[in-house]
Formats: sequence, C-alpha cells, structure tokens
Amino acid sequence: MSEKSTSLTVSERVDPPTAADERTMLLAWLDWHRATVHRKCAGLAAELSSSAPLPSSPMSTIGGIVSHLRWVEAFWFEVVMLNQPDVAPYSVEDPDAEFRIGAQRPLDELLAEYGAQCDRSREITSHLELGNSSRRVLTERGRVTLRWVLMHMVEETARHNGHLDVLRELADGATGE
Repeated sequence: MSEKSTSLTVSERVDPPTAADERTMLLAWLDWHRATVHRKCAGLAAELSSSAPLPSSPMSTIGGIVSHLRWVEAFWFEVVMLNQPDVAPYSVEDPDAEFRIGAQRPLDELLAEYGAQCDRSREITSHLELGNSSRRVLTERGRVTLRWVLMHMVEETARHNGHLDVLRELADGATGE
C-alpha cells in the first residue's frame, strides 16, 4: 500500500500463526481481517468514504461497509451468543439502514465504533469455549456454536475486505494487502 494510503505499520496487523490450536487460529485470522478493515481505510480522504462507484450496488460505500461490519459483530457476539437485544439500525422495513447510515457518517467515527465493537466481541469470546452454543435460537439455523460464529466472522470480514479493496482502488487508486 502506498505511503499516502496507510498510517498503519505492518506490526499492527499480526500475521496468524502457521501452526496453532483451533481457537488460536480462528481468533488470529479474525483479528487479522479486522485489522485489514482499518488498513483498507487508512488515509482515505473523508469525502471519499461515502462514494458509491458501482452502479449495480449503490449502497456499497466504504463507510457503509465499516458500519455493516460493526453491526455484524454486535449481532453475532452480543445478540446471538448472549441473547442480548438487537439495537442495530436495520429493521424489516429498512434492512440496509446500517449501509445508508455509514455513508453519511465520518469514517473515523465508524472505525472507532467498529474497533470498540471488536473489543467487545473479543471480551465475550474470552469467556466462552468453542463448543458453547448460542443463547439465542435462530429461526433458520437453530443454535450455533462459538466455533461457527468465529468461522462465519472470518468469512464475513474477509469477504467485505474484498469489497473494500475494490472501493478503495476506485476511490483514490490505493491498492495493497
């Protein structure tokens, strides 16, 4: 990544170990992808975080994706694993509200909220075993385990990092891992 596009150092994104137990591996990969979200957004001009350059995806903005990831963290760790109330901005009437709201808010605030939510998710995870079942029963899946949630969060965050790759390059030409 160019010097202009990042203020993070390589040491702030720790490579996952090549050999470790399952829990360590899942947590390390998830943290690597969480750090990548911040890296993809570092140094971006504020006005570019709300740009929606893909005609077929008008809600795909950098700010929208960061907002979405913040609420995905809250949903899976707080709502599903702990059965806490879902206080996210989306609803049946407005299922994409977090994307729209994210496009209207300052990126630094969104990243700070995302970071705080990731810290909360880490705290929750530290008290659970991989095989612990969720307290909330999901209509379409039933109960899920922390192992499933962690694997899903690796997949979800990695997928959206791919979206951030494209949006960042379209926004200001910055590329990189």
